[in-house]
Formats: sequence, C-alpha cells, structure tokens
Amino acid sequence: MLFLPLVSLALLSLASAEPRISPLITHEKRSHIPAGWSHTHRHDPVAVLPLRIGLVQSNMDKLEKLLLDVSGPESANYGKHWSAGKVSQTFAPSRETVDTVRDWLTGSGIEASRVKLSGARTWIELNATVEEAERLLNTEYHVYSHTTGKEHVACDSYKLPEHVSKHVDFILPSIHFDAVIKRDNNSSGSGGTLSNIGQPGVGLKPKTTGTIGSIINELEACDQQITLICLRALYGIVYVPVATDRNSYGIVEYTPQAYLQTDLNMFFGNFSPNLVGKSPAMVSVDGGYAQTEYTGFGYNGESDLDLQYGMSLVDPLPVTLYQTGDMVEGASFNNFLDAIDGSYCTFEGGDDPYYDSTYPDPYGGGYEGPEDCGTAAPAHVISTSYGYNEAELSPAYAARQCAEYAKLGLMGTTVLYSSGDDGVAGNGNVCLDANGNEVYGGTRFNPTFPGVCPYVTSVGATQVNPGASVTEPESACMQVIYSGGGFSNYFALPSYQAAAVEHYLTAYPPAYSASQYNATGKARGFPDVAANGANYVVAVDGEFELVYGTSASSPVTGSILTLVNDARLAIGKSPIGFINPTIYSPAFAGAFHDITTGSNPGCGTNGFNATPGWDPVTGLGTPNFPQLLARWLALP
Repeated sequence: MLFLPLVSLALLSLASAEPRISPLITHEKRSHIPAGWSHTHRHDPVAVLPLRIGLVQSNMDKLEKLLLDVSGPESANYGKHWSAGKVSQTFAPSRETVDTVRDWLTGSGIEASRVKLSGARTWIELNATVEEAERLLNTEYHVYSHTTGKEHVACDSYKLPEHVSKHVDFILPSIHFDAVIKRDNNSSGSGGTLSNIGQPGVGLKPKTTGTIGSIINELEACDQQITLICLRALYGIVYVPVATDRNSYGIVEYTPQAYLQTDLNMFFGNFSPNLVGKSPAMVSVDGGYAQTEYTGFGYNGESDLDLQYGMSLVDPLPVTLYQTGDMVEGASFNNFLDAIDGSYCTFEGGDDPYYDSTYPDPYGGGYEGPEDCGTAAPAHVISTSYGYNEAELSPAYAARQCAEYAKLGLMGTTVLYSSGDDGVAGNGNVCLDANGNEVYGGTRFNPTFPGVCPYVTSVGATQVNPGASVTEPESACMQVIYSGGGFSNYFALPSYQAAAVEHYLTAYPPAYSASQYNATGKARGFPDVAANGANYVVAVDGEFELVYGTSASSPVTGSILTLVNDARLAIGKSPIGFINPTIYSPAFAGAFHDITTGSNPGCGTNGFNATPGWDPVTGLGTPNFPQLLARWLALP
C-alpha cells in the first residue's frame, strides 16, 4: 500500500475519466488558525493571486511497491537503482490529469492563454483575481497578520468539482500558512522578521551544558565525554575507506548555521591530526556560504558538530557540505531538494512560495542569482539534523515532500533525519491540544517531520549511562535531551515496519489513550534506529563544549552507513540506498544493539518506554558495524 496521510485528502490517487459536471466537494479544510496569526480583513476582490495547482502524479499508488523492489533484501532487483530520468518519466502527471484540470479552468471562464503548464507537467499556474479564485474554489480569501508584522492571504477551506478533485494534490494559496516566517518587503539583512529553519532557536538544534575544563579522551570516561574513540568502541567501527573515488557522504546545513575552520582545526588537532587544515567540499545552494558574521553556539554548534564527527569517522573520504540558503531569505527542505533533483524545482514538484524561500531574492539584499535547480548531485548518504513539527505543515505539503524522499531512495540515496530532542513533544517542547493545535501545556503528542515520513530513516538518541562503561548496554538518552519518537498523525504504517510496530503495541502496550497519541496501530512509528546523543566533545568558537542531541546521532549513523557503502562499492556492488526495508527484515535481526531501558518524556508524561525489539524511543537500536557490514556485503 502507499503511505497516505491519515486524514481524508485526495492527494495521491488516480482517476478514470468522469463527467465534467460533478458535485462540489471539500478538497482541503483548516481546523484552526496557527499560533501567532490573527484574522484582519477580507481580501480585496481585484487583487491578483498567483494560483498554483499541484497536479496528482502518476503511479503514486505503486510508489511503495517500486521502492521495495530495489530496496527489499529478498527482491531480485535489490540495488538496481533508477536513473533520475526514469523517476521523472514514471511519476509525471498523466495527460488525463492535465486535460481535466485545464478544461475545468477554461470551462469556468478562464482564458486558455492564461493557463500555463510547468515544464515538468506537475503544476498548472494561473494569475487570477481574488474574485475569480473565490468563484473557482467556492471560498473566501482573507488577510491574516502575524505577530512579527507579516501578512498572509489564506482561506479556511475550498471546494472543487468531484471529478477535478481526483486530479489535484492541493492549490496555493489556500489553507496553508508559512512553515517559516520570512521577512516582509520592508525588512533587510538578517535582522528583519526572518525565522528560517537555520536560525538559532528555530526547529531542532543541539543543546550544550557549556565549556569543558579538560578533555578526557579515554574509553573509561565515555560516560562523561563522548569522543571518536568512544563511538568506535560502542559500535565496532574499524574500517578505513578505500573506494573514495566512488563513494560520497553529504551533510546538509541551513544558513546562518555554519562551521568555523578554526573550530575544525582545533578538533582535528586533538582527535584527527591528518585532517588539520582540511575543509568539507562545499556545495552552495541558493547563495549558501559558511558565514562568519554571526558566531556563537547558536550559529556554529550544529555545523561544527556534524562536520567534526562526520569528517573524522569517514576519513579519508571527503564529506560534501550542502550549505543551503543565503543570510537573508534562508531556505527550507524543499529548497535543498530542488538543488539535487531538477524535476523538483520551483512549481515543478514541491515548492510553495508561502513555505519555501524564493530566489532571486524578490526584495533585494539577498542572493540575486537563479534558484539552484538540479545543480548538485545527491550523495549516496545524506544526513540532516534539522526538523519541523509535523503539525506545522499541511498534510498535503508533507505528503508531497515525503514522496520526493522515496524518489531519492529509488535512485540509491539513503536519507537520514534526526528524530527530535523533546521526547514525545515537538521541537521547543510544544504539544498539541485536542483539536491538533500546537500549544504549550498541551497533552497530545507532537511528532516531528520529516522523521515521520516513511521514506526517510529517522535517528533517535542514546547515552552511555552515568558510571557505565562502553561495554555495557546504552539506554535511551535522558541527559539534557530526550529522544524524539512516537507515531505520525499524517502517515500510515509502512508495510516494512508493520510486524515491528504490531509486536511493540501488543507486547508493550503504551499506557496512554487515543486522546494522547495516534493509537490506531496503523500509523508510521519513529525513529527507525538510534545512536549516542549525549556528552559530545565539540570545538565551538575556540572552546570545547559538551553537546547533546539527535543532531549528533544522525551524522554518526550516516558515517557508519557510508563506510558500509564503501565496502560494497569496493567490490563492485551498489550503494545501500533506502535502508528501512532491509533493516526491518529478518535477515538483519541482531544487527543492531537493542536498547531496552529509558524513555522519552514529554507533554506531561513519561513518554514511551524503550523495550526489547523496536520501540518509538530508540527504534531498532544502535548500529553494530561489523554485523551490518557482513550482512550488507552478503546482499547482491
């Protein structure tokens, strides 16, 4: 089955031909106004709206089956990944879809010359007056104001003819509000109302308890300070890459988050001397660069952490740094996806100007070059230590982006995301109320995104328990941060995970009601795996600090998977690609260190418990590199 949002949305279905005259049905409806926004007034009927109609893509009902065909360990086509061209051709909207939507518009009085089809045939574009849009969509457009002063145009719901609805994912602008608050026309520089995902205090970020008096680089002290020798001992990492000309590992950062070369040199000087003076291979996306205008843990902590450990663990393989977004507009996950997949660029598959940054900068002062579109090759493994809360995004937007991660899996890329640092609460320790609104003091669990997307590998956090050695079992991280985990409110349970989730819910039923989490037993559970996320020694702004977070767990896991790829590529095999069907299979039983203690508190509860087998705290457990290597080498 295809992983669909668990809400009633006609997002990714295909339709046979139907009569053009059909009843109006509600296509999307918003239950509440997001926090920080308030209704101002009805929009001017003669104002112009840039209507963008996202067309249903072909073969989406086959997406899981096609992905499993190249990712399932028992498949005869395991590892036979697709080309980008084949992916684009397979999922392009059908002629029927394009014609149905275009005929509806022209039949409603819109001149054919005004209706434009995007290059990849995935969006229909139309500049319409508010009056025209309201008539087409049977709705009313209103202006809303944010506490930052920004204004936004939206409607509460909209309707489409039934036969048209089956060919449309979603329409913009409509019910959707900003996932990131960008500056308005009067703002300039980084000090306006910018609040993109790379800004300090926004979304998922590592935490610190401050500077370290002295470094204890000894295995006996791994309960106090995690360094490279601790990670190698915990996970059995003994391997030096040899296929460096064929392998690749990418780490994504979002400006203004940036590393300092002096910090890399300081860390390498202590732990990886042969890397002193070396930098990641930077790929600038939409004006991204390693800014030095703003420094401090909030600006340098994430990137310093990711690169110091990522580069060291895969040395001598160069690490690709995808530095995304400029200092003014910033960027979203879709802006990055644009750069590594040309079929996903502006209005070509995923972008929404009300969510994603627009380039060239329409207001001046930012990156004035063209938006990066298919300009960067995707690495075999890509780690991202950032995240939104699932509830901040509409189900339609999340589903469309999630499908893009599946396409990357078809092409052989492993995509990792941190699961979050606030247990069953969302980033910022925000939970949900009974209506699904994000509120402080809420009692309903708040999953993170993209970690809940069933086409990415979500990484939780563990710790070496105080007083314990690296030879003793770890537990779920309960120092400073709690491993993000739980069950999606949008995405259905993927087939590869069904047996693991069923076992957990049957053998260890959570002591919570359906009013607290998605207790249907049919929802995507996360994380998938975990790695240490406590007490990392990181050089930040010229000092060593203790750092915590799934922000560390993801790049460390990515490094281990990159080493597995290296061994496979060295003997002429393919990269491992989308790993979830493989790691949940019986063939990989025992390939992870099972974590059975600890929990992930949040929303006024103790959260879920780590248990034998998969659990929504640490997933399948932490990597056992020798076991993973042997089992992946045994696959075709």
